[in-house]
Order: sequence, then structure tokens, then C-alpha cells
Amino acid sequence: MPKMKRESRTKDGRADRSGGGGAMQGIIFNKGFGQHILKNPLVVDGIIEKSGLRATDTVLEIGPGTGNMTVKLLDQAKNVIACEVDPRMVAELQKRVMGTPVQHKLSVLVGDVLAADLPYFDVCVANMPYQISSPFVFKLLLHRPFFRCAVLMFQREFAQRLIAKPGDTLYCRLSVNTQLLARVDHVMKVGKNNFRPPPKVESSVVRIVPRNPPPPINFEEWDGLVRLAFVRKNKTLAASFKSKSVLDLLEKNYRIVCSTSEPPIEVPDGFDIKEHVMAVLTANDFAERRAKSMDLDDFLRLLTCFTEANIRFS
Repeated sequence: MPKMKRESRTKDGRADRSGGGGAMQGIIFNKGFGQHILKNPLVVDGIIEKSGLRATDTVLEIGPGTGNMTVKLLDQAKNVIACEVDPRMVAELQKRVMGTPVQHKLSVLVGDVLAADLPYFDVCVANMPYQISSPFVFKLLLHRPFFRCAVLMFQREFAQRLIAKPGDTLYCRLSVNTQLLARVDHVMKVGKNNFRPPPKVESSVVRIVPRNPPPPINFEEWDGLVRLAFVRKNKTLAASFKSKSVLDLLEKNYRIVCSTSEPPIEVPDGFDIKEHVMAVLTANDFAERRAKSMDLDDFLRLLTCFTEANIRFS
């Protein structure tokens, strides 16, 4: 077993957590977990400030690492639930708060946050492992009961995709789906040198506030439509919906809808799903539209048009 480095101390007797290279207090950071410890206290303070914490809040923190943010959250919130996949970091975090007045306010969930059932919380803060950014955002936005807000650190480009608007280069399915379910604002840019070890890319912090109540739509249907539209976002919708695999899926779903309706809807001999889809697009002025320039209202109207024509996407 490798020897642990002895913890050095500053002049006032506190543990020196500045460390160096890829380790902190003997811990070798695991790049497979996306471990980059946020070391700048000003950035930590900024994230906490933007979360608007109240003394009655339960905070969910994802990826607490060695606890640089956790200890400050514990000072301001009622409870902190820290979710950490690395048992070594868990031990370090628990050691850091042991014997302090706030120890009783911390509980730790050990394991993969994507596989865990999220507990109740008011606010979520996270220095996100970048490889789980997208699935975690949607796990968060579909979580019930609603939380008040989330302040999350992401890779800069991913953050830009979250806030992108129609016509922006980075506007994509992620942009549309996130903005359907939440208001997303860019909070701050964070340079790579604010982390130990430094990541290869710059980061950004965003604030996510879920829409409550959410739009009254079937999200699986919505996502199915948006997914198809953004496969080739620069093409017209008419071109995007001419793919054989897309048409086969839509025809299968169409026949299921017709057969399960009350009363059942008879599908005429010689029915052509391509003609049916093109008729919907043309009649509602969508045939020449392109996903890259369509906003939420456009997609909501398109989904309604398809639904009324018994065309489904899931």
C-alpha cells in the first residue's frame, strides 16, 4: 500500500490544501471520474451566491471532491447531501467536517449519481464531471418534486449549447429540450487554472430554474420530433423527413395509433406515409423551415400539427 503524504500546515496551523501536481493530501486524482478540484475560493463563493441559498434549504451537491464548496454550503444551508462516486474523496470529505459544528448537517451518497434515485432537495450545485453533463441535466430537469434552482459548472462549449438561441452555431437538440423545461442563464466563465489538476478546456457556470408547471406536452413525443429534426439541422424539414428509416418509424406508429383509437381509424389501401407527412408540413408552412432557426413555439406548433394528423414519434 503506498504511503500517504504527511499533511503540511500553514503558519496559523490550518491544513495546507494547496497541494501540487495531480494529488491533494496523497490522493491521486482519477481522470476516469473527471476529477478536477475547484481550488479558487472566489469562484466557489460566486457559485454559492448565485444559488441564492436560504437557511432552510436542503442542498444537493454533485462531485464534492475534497469539500472546498461543501464546507461553505454547510455554513449557509440547513442540510447538504453530497453525491460522490469515489470512496477516497468521501473519506476525505468526512474527515474534513468531522468534529465540526456542522458535521450533523452533512449526509453522503456514495455511487454514480446517474444510477441513483435523487432525494428531495431545494438547490443543486455541482462541479460536474464533464462526461455525464448531458444525462445529468435531463435527470435533473425530470426530477420531481421540483427544485428551486441549480447552479452547475460545465465545459464551456456544453454551457454554450445549453443557452444557444435559434440561428446560433451551437443551437441543437440539447438547447431546445433544456429551454423547454427550464430557464437557463450563463453566470460566469471559469478558466482552467482555477482547477487542480487543470482540465484541457475552459469552463462556465450556468443557473437553471425549472419551469413550474412544465409545458403540458408528452416529453417523449417532443424529444422524438426534435431528435429527428436536428439529425440534419441545416436541411429543410421536408428533406429531413424523407429518410426511409424515419418514414418506416412514422408509418409503424401511425398504424398503431389508428388501430388503437376509439373507434379505430381505417387506414386506406395504398396509404403513403411520405405523402401524409409532406401534406402536414406543407399545409402548415413547415416544409421549407430548418431546425437550426426554429424556436420553441415553432416546435410546439409542429408537434401539435403532427399529433392532430395521428403521427407519433415515440
